[in-house]
Amino acid sequence: MKLHRYRAVDAEGRRRRGQLEAIDLDDLEHRLRAHGLLLIHGEACRPRLLGRRRVPRRELIPFCFHLEQLLAAGVPPFESLAALRDASQDLRMQRVVAALLADIEQGRPLSDAAARQPAAFSPVAVSLLRAGEQAGHLPQAVRDIGTALSREEELAGHARRLAIYPSIVGAVLLLAVIVALTQVVPELEKLLRSSGQSLPLQTRLLVGLSNALRDWGWALLLGMAAALAITVQALARSEALRVRADGLKLALPLVGSLLRKLALARFAALFATLYAAGINVIDALRASEDATGNLALREGLRHARRSIEQGRPISAAFESAGVFPALVTRMLGLGEQTGALDNALTKVASLYQRDVAEGIARLQTAAEPVITLLMGGLLLWIASAVLGPIYDLITRLPV
Repeated sequence: MKLHRYRAVDAEGRRRRGQLEAIDLDDLEHRLRAHGLLLIHGEACRPRLLGRRRVPRRELIPFCFHLEQLLAAGVPPFESLAALRDASQDLRMQRVVAALLADIEQGRPLSDAAARQPAAFSPVAVSLLRAGEQAGHLPQAVRDIGTALSREEELAGHARRLAIYPSIVGAVLLLAVIVALTQVVPELEKLLRSSGQSLPLQTRLLVGLSNALRDWGWALLLGMAAALAITVQALARSEALRVRADGLKLALPLVGSLLRKLALARFAALFATLYAAGINVIDALRASEDATGNLALREGLRHARRSIEQGRPISAAFESAGVFPALVTRMLGLGEQTGALDNALTKVASLYQRDVAEGIARLQTAAEPVITLLMGGLLLWIASAVLGPIYDLITRLPV
């Protein structure tokens, strides 16, 4: 499906412009006719350089909630979607729902219509919808999708909290140092050189850094940009390198264990949801491989899935992958023995999610004084290197 730009007229002869998902111009004309519009001109939009923008989770979560409520009340899917389309204030969701309605009107089930909207519905959501349609529990499937999206949004919030404070403080500190080296230190050097005073070692080091930044700052920026571009290109071309890089993330001190728990919480929660919806273990694993957000763990999941396909027990397959903690394998073994694999994984997800929240809170509590001390030490060194020679100059002035 491609996004098309169109000009059309309605039944009253008024011109309408807009964009709509369609396979081709014939499909676009059919979709517009379903909305009471007559196509005048249509063309496919040029693809964006950064690809198609996905519909944010914060828009999909209330959509799933309201759709589940309507379906549970006995409203047919077509009428439920039509009501949500008319009530939605977001243009992207209106387009998505309109495309769903057009596909359902052509006889497609809701799961197939959702599969034709990859910017809004992931393969996991499509699998849940298909399982719900087959079992006759479509409202429950929509509820599971909304629950999974809410959980993903909460875990993403934990990840943002892990990175936002150090990033802001580091950016402010870097800006302060650059301003000091490029604006303050050169003027200080002129003053001290004109007085003929010999500079102490720390001041000479500061002046050297300032001169290097002024003379070679552009080269440093170009070098950093080139290194970043080469790294991004290498990662884009080599999956093995991306797997190794994600493995190194899990081995980082302090944050590595949090990243591992965050990824495992995502996997365990999604796998439990899929398994509880009646999807078999192999398909559930295949659908949840990308949920971890870490290629090293994804490779471990693929290894476990292949082992299960060969007949090994689930807990033994995960243990042989070598990347999953003992807690996960033990809970999987317990779930196999009791026949409640989804409950066991739900408990794992809840435990890891709580550990991540507490770990991030502890890390932020410890990081604030450490970053403050580092910032204070650096600024104190710059201040002493600047004010020391000025004090010596003032004390030598005749009274």
